[in-house]
Amino acid sequence: VEKYRPRELSELVSHRDILSTVQRFISEDRLPHLLLYGPPGTGKTSTILACARQLYREREFGSMVLELNASDDRGIDIVRGPILSFASTRTIFKKGFKLVILDEADAMTQDAQNALRRVIEKFTENTRFCLICNYLSKIIPALQSRCTRFRFGPLTPELMVPRLQHVIQEEGVDVTEDGMKALVTLSSGDMRRALNILQSTTMAFGKVTEENVYTCTGHPLKSDIANILDWMLNQDFSTAYHKIMELKTLKGLALQDILTEIHLFVHRVDFPPSIRIQLLIKMADIEYRLAAGTSEKIQLSSLIAAFQVTRDLIVAEA
Repeated sequence: VEKYRPRELSELVSHRDILSTVQRFISEDRLPHLLLYGPPGTGKTSTILACARQLYREREFGSMVLELNASDDRGIDIVRGPILSFASTRTIFKKGFKLVILDEADAMTQDAQNALRRVIEKFTENTRFCLICNYLSKIIPALQSRCTRFRFGPLTPELMVPRLQHVIQEEGVDVTEDGMKALVTLSSGDMRRALNILQSTTMAFGKVTEENVYTCTGHPLKSDIANILDWMLNQDFSTAYHKIMELKTLKGLALQDILTEIHLFVHRVDFPPSIRIQLLIKMADIEYRLAAGTSEKIQLSSLIAAFQVTRDLIVAEA
């Protein structure tokens, strides 16, 4: 993941509109305070690091850029101490501004964020702040209004595939067509996750196929889900229960994952609307109970029961 992290703005694969805006800010030397937010693995940190590399030469990097991550201490005393002293000192020989990057800013306490308001305002002429976070709602409104916000959405498959293929070529990995699809599906727009799955599958199996990817991530295969659905709707209760239990134990599947996948199938299967609604409500209840940490065996029985009731209703209606 780090080996192929984009080093320059031109290497970033997505969010062209954001990148062109930032590029214009830099070329006109009018960079505002930035707030980059969005799900992980979508290029927020890469973007600002690429900007910093473009703004500063290698030598000045240490003196001009202060990067603090969630792993560093960023309580109120750090904001009042090191951050304040970094921001308040002018650069002697060259004009231009310093850059403070606060990664994972949503992990900062309310107090620290409040202390930051003043610092940002006071030293705007010689320091720019860039806050990066996953959830916008965890940043206090006062900080949001002082920054230019950019949302980094999940990457689309069209953008991910070429980048993945570049990495695959460089590393000489054997990937099949369906393996590629599985990578993109499972990573759901998170580039970092896609690369991690690719790497672990390659190390475990040597060849990246759909089945290997699903096995490596412990995700239920589509064929398994189809079987489970088939058993729940066509077998009697105890047969279905034993077969699913056996499959779960054999492949080490979590009921939570099975439920998520079955949910997608339920929308594709042609149930009468009134019956589908009942089934979805039941599945939602089961998911909630699973999240509360209940016994998987009982919830599995409940899931099968829901489907069997559905089946009987359909038969009755027919």
